[in-house]
Amino acid sequence: METLIVHPENKEQLAAIKAFMKALKINFEKKLGESPYNPEFVDMIKKAKKNPSYKTVDPNNLWESLQLK
Repeated sequence: METLIVHPENKEQLAAIKAFMKALKINFEKKLGESPYNPEFVDMIKKAKKNPSYKTVDPNNLWESLQLK
């Protein structure tokens, strides 16, 4: 048997495809696409979003605000 990979463009198309396959008693599985990002990087971003840290910068005293002077 062949395997078909379907790429619906919206939720309505996806619902119609699922209904069609169920009506014909065709087994199917849902598989989400893999992330192109490194999992460690994603974890780092999620942690930073939960606990944001920021620095206030004085535009009149930029170098000292960034502690570069």
